[in-house]
Amino acid sequence: MNPMAMMQMKSLFSKFKRNHPKVPQFFAAASRCVNVGSVIEIQVTTAEGKTLCTNMRVTEDDMEMVRQLAGQAKA
Repeated sequence: MNPMAMMQMKSLFSKFKRNHPKVPQFFAAASRCVNVGSVIEIQVTTAEGKTLCTNMRVTEDDMEMVRQLAGQAKA
């Protein structure tokens, strides 16, 4: 990823954290207890009231992807 795009993403993420402080806190807490076999469910309710929902059971491959992404973020 080019440095300018990284700087823009960092700025956007900082703004997101200011606007929605509980979301990063939730993901940080959840990341400490999600493991293989956990079920993650995501629900979206649109402004018109329509609900979309899905879920997934976490696999070892999913955990490996998260470990790789976390390693990239720390680099």
